[in-house]
Amino acid sequence: MKLAFIMYNGITWLDLVGLYDPVSRLKGLSYLPDLEWDFCSFTDTAVDGGGFKVIPDKVKNNLSGYDAIVVPGGRGTRELMNDEAFIEWLRTATTESLKISVCTGSLLLGKAGFLKEKKATTHFDEYDTLNPLCGEVIKERVVEDGNCITAGAVSSSIDLGLYLCRQWAGDEADLMVRYKMDYRC
Repeated sequence: MKLAFIMYNGITWLDLVGLYDPVSRLKGLSYLPDLEWDFCSFTDTAVDGGGFKVIPDKVKNNLSGYDAIVVPGGRGTRELMNDEAFIEWLRTATTESLKISVCTGSLLLGKAGFLKEKKATTHFDEYDTLNPLCGEVIKERVVEDGNCITAGAVSSSIDLGLYLCRQWAGDEADLMVRYKMDYRC
């Protein structure tokens, strides 16, 4: 399985890292030894609001070669919703691939048309923004509908990462990752 972690200016890093940490443990703990990922961006760097800068592995690469794309949230999503070049880049992901978002990352998936007629969630302050971009807004921490999995506000990123561990590698993997993370919920 190959994942594309999407990065952009204005990202909330915990949205990405909260999901990445448990999922990446699936490889390290040999539950998914063939798991691979790239950190992908439309720009040469990705910077959050406080100045934390990360250099992506891939820039403006075609996203069709990935089994899943992961779109974190952040303040930058509001501007990117109106950036047609960025949205077109997201649309390079195949229709069959899994679309995953944390927080307001769902706004970008919705703007790209991936959430049409699907149930989805986002940050609780942005339910009204998501509403016209999806079939139905669900006020839950993790929502799965077909090939789309969305999660609520920032702390739900860890919940979503563990949810994916269970979905992709089973209950034993989920329990082991929780144990290694000392995540008792």
